[in-house]
Amino acid sequence: MQRKYFNQFVILTLSSTLSIAVNATDKKLAQTDIETMQVTANIKDDNDQRLKNSSTATKMPFDVKDIPQTINAINLEQQKVYGQTDLGVIVNRLPGVDTTYDMRDEGIKIRGFSASSGDIYRDGVRASGQVRQSTANIERIEVLKGPASVLYGRGSGGGMINMISKQANFDSPTTLNLRGGSWDKYGGMVDINRILNDKLAIRMTVDHQSDGSFRKGIKQRDTMVSPSIFYDNLDGVNWLVQYTSDHLWRKPDRAPAYYTLPKGVSKKTAYAHPDDYVKDKFNSWRSVLGLEFNHNWSVKLTNVYRKADQNFDHLYAGNYCDLNGRLSNGRACQYQGKIQFRRAWQETANKTYGNTLDLIGKFDTANINHDMLLGIEYNIEKRQPRLALTNIYPELVDPFHPHWNSKKPHHNQLSTKTDHQSTSKGFYWQDLITFNPHWKILAGLRYDNYDFSSKDRLRHQSRSYDGHSLSPRVGLIWQPVEQHSLYASYSKNFAPYGGRGIITISTNQQTVFDNKPQYSRQYELGVKSDWLNDKLSSQIAVYQLELYNVRYQPDAVNDPYNWQVKGSDRSQGIELSVTGQLSSQWYINSGISYQQAKVHKDKKTPANEDKYLPNTAKHSGYVNLRYLPYENWFTELEVNYKGSMYNDDKNTSKRPGYVLWNAAVGYQSPSFDVTLALTNLLAKTYWRSSSMPGTPRAFLVTASYKL
Repeated sequence: MQRKYFNQFVILTLSSTLSIAVNATDKKLAQTDIETMQVTANIKDDNDQRLKNSSTATKMPFDVKDIPQTINAINLEQQKVYGQTDLGVIVNRLPGVDTTYDMRDEGIKIRGFSASSGDIYRDGVRASGQVRQSTANIERIEVLKGPASVLYGRGSGGGMINMISKQANFDSPTTLNLRGGSWDKYGGMVDINRILNDKLAIRMTVDHQSDGSFRKGIKQRDTMVSPSIFYDNLDGVNWLVQYTSDHLWRKPDRAPAYYTLPKGVSKKTAYAHPDDYVKDKFNSWRSVLGLEFNHNWSVKLTNVYRKADQNFDHLYAGNYCDLNGRLSNGRACQYQGKIQFRRAWQETANKTYGNTLDLIGKFDTANINHDMLLGIEYNIEKRQPRLALTNIYPELVDPFHPHWNSKKPHHNQLSTKTDHQSTSKGFYWQDLITFNPHWKILAGLRYDNYDFSSKDRLRHQSRSYDGHSLSPRVGLIWQPVEQHSLYASYSKNFAPYGGRGIITISTNQQTVFDNKPQYSRQYELGVKSDWLNDKLSSQIAVYQLELYNVRYQPDAVNDPYNWQVKGSDRSQGIELSVTGQLSSQWYINSGISYQQAKVHKDKKTPANEDKYLPNTAKHSGYVNLRYLPYENWFTELEVNYKGSMYNDDKNTSKRPGYVLWNAAVGYQSPSFDVTLALTNLLAKTYWRSSSMPGTPRAFLVTASYKL
């Protein structure tokens, strides 16, 4: 018997006063104390994109109104009908989130600070390594704004991104999906979720996608396979085991900055060599074992092994020499009218061994309720980069008509061959303290002990260091009525070894450690509300986020042992989002933000003070309106706005903001869905980064069949 039908049966019998009738297979249920059973019926509305409960910020499923930090969520099934699969493109629409094109990773900033190295998670486990993150097996993305060290350890401080995987369960249907559209985009998915009996479910998800590009010669393909099995003995023991393999091959696109090229170069022109490639390989095993002692106490053991490799060979960072023999920086050059590139070859392996034990309990002290979490974490991360760089690639290229005449020779001698390892041990405590229905406090504290080591295989040098840190969080919550929650919170983040996002330390024995952590702290005030009989939700937050304890050497040559605090960067802003059902036929999903992310203090370069942080927009926002004119039909219109932003620290180069319009129309039924979606409806010309133009108008047709 499937659980959703079982729940309906119980609700009907409890709402009436009839005697309970069970057959022989339900004798165990008949012996249960029905008076103590509490059943909640949730009817899922696929058009409503609200996040009502989350465990990303707390590692426990809390009502979002009990979480004193901003959380945004994205349903991937809706977003992928537009053909958007890159993580950076998907989250770019959220308020306070900015992304720029980066060949190696996602180029994501949250509230002005980087979140690409160490702040991206998959199912609550750090997705370490400098690789592109595939979303092929992801059903939802949750973005926590602000420091998250209290539960997750080291981080850059702007926030964290948690990608939640599709996994075996007792509710999801089996789905077949086909899609195709502009620029030779095509793909398909087989997602089989089977309930073998009332205790065991299995799932197999297979996805393949191939993409061309409006940029000549640029393409990629991605193949993902993820089997999982979930067991629940219905008596307090459950166990999930999942394996995921994801292989992404792509032709990289690392053109020179648009403002360094001559006028008239088409935005469709790319400069990839025919032999260029990037290979991202991701393989992981995940085991989550849960044990419920009773209704109030449980433990969860999570074990993860993850291997992420990125291998590439490509040309990049070309310099254009104009007809007057000058580079964009004014320096003289001799290859007038041509572009000269550099070359990079790399093979990097990233391995993660993660182990977490959580104890979750509910108890009372006098008349005060506690929802408490105690956790122990032990992680090992290994990174092994092998890199060869060529400062000057011999062949020159015409910027208007790029053409390569020869194959690339074998890479030069390695410039980097290093083994890095990080071991971290964390202990954390969190408690949601409920004094009465109106006043609550969410408090938490984490202690981390970590050590890094590096071995340079070329120079036969090695070095290591260790450290520790405390990460607090506290939030006061006032709920004058059930529908509204007001909060004030403080949280702190740390990034060990001077703020490095990727585990690496210098093996040069003459180099002085700047081994004190870099910190960030956030103060946030907000209101989370439900409206229209709990059909519409909103959240508004005002925050100040500061990155501090950033250090530098005033005179590295003559006084290498003197380190001083350079200063701090500060981001201040306000964010608002409104999501839910406006009426029986109208749904909204929206968010806007205003932020000022600037250099606050800079003793090293005082002229940079009060300059805006690069690749960070002051204004951004989006509005998605979905209209259901008939029972099975929908149409939606979405507008995305991103303000202008600077390309560099000195604020000398600025790229303009843009407004993009997307639209979709679709047919939905219990067994069949089909959607036609158009992105960049008005064919707006815009730039994702200083060297990457945005995609012109494109379409995608998606069809799904549910068994």
